[in-house]
Amino acid sequence: MTFYPVNEARITRAISSEFLQEFDGHIESDVVIVGAGPSGLVAARDLARSGLKTLVVESNNYLGGGFWIGGYFMNTLTFRSPGEEMLDELGVGYKKIEEGLYAAKGPEACSKLIAAACDAGVKFLQMTKCDDVVCRQGRVEGVVVNWAAVSALPRAITCVDPVALEARVVVDATGHDARVCQALQKRGILSYGECGAMDIVASEDALVEKTGEVYPGLYVCGMSVATVFAIPRMGPTFSGMLYSGRKVAGLIKDKIAAGAADVCTVKA
Repeated sequence: MTFYPVNEARITRAISSEFLQEFDGHIESDVVIVGAGPSGLVAARDLARSGLKTLVVESNNYLGGGFWIGGYFMNTLTFRSPGEEMLDELGVGYKKIEEGLYAAKGPEACSKLIAAACDAGVKFLQMTKCDDVVCRQGRVEGVVVNWAAVSALPRAITCVDPVALEARVVVDATGHDARVCQALQKRGILSYGECGAMDIVASEDALVEKTGEVYPGLYVCGMSVATVFAIPRMGPTFSGMLYSGRKVAGLIKDKIAAGAADVCTVKA
């Protein structure tokens, strides 16, 4: 076998030109979702499938968050009904453990959800940390981001200014940290503490119920909801995460449809 003789410079140019073209195309988006865990990925997929220009910002170099692995470093995920319906939709295999309780393998479930989001047209910006929000006249209109590695550098060499990405809507899907909401909390705009002790039965229902807009232009889904509303944590079960992502996507689609002129029409 002989591979085509493409040299190093051309390979580097292909990487930089393709990345920068996509980055430039998403400086303005319909929706920016911060956090690529299961709730963020479901939301992104549903939004992109509806034709909205959707960017996911993720601080890690990988996508999926805790969806790769369940509790205690065991890569079996559990889902309470009706979560199996979402698994069917994604083509994820699962086993019925008992009535209303199902188990699936993390690598399969996570990889298929990531692939579904990619197939829908979602774009991803990894190794990127949300430092702040763009807020104008009482409304969140974007996020302020920097390379994730910057925060790990010694203080003496971290004078690296962030950049802003604008969006019609921002979603905090950062998990327990609720990192986007922190930007409003530290300014006294939002007030919250932390999630409660584990109570899976109460938590999943409450998490989906309270998923939604917490400040004009800013929505929460997934475990960010648990933090902002101080509801119990849920541990290694994931139906609530998936349906929280679906609910927030539906709310956003309805909101943007009501103001269709604000939708980004340029597709990268």
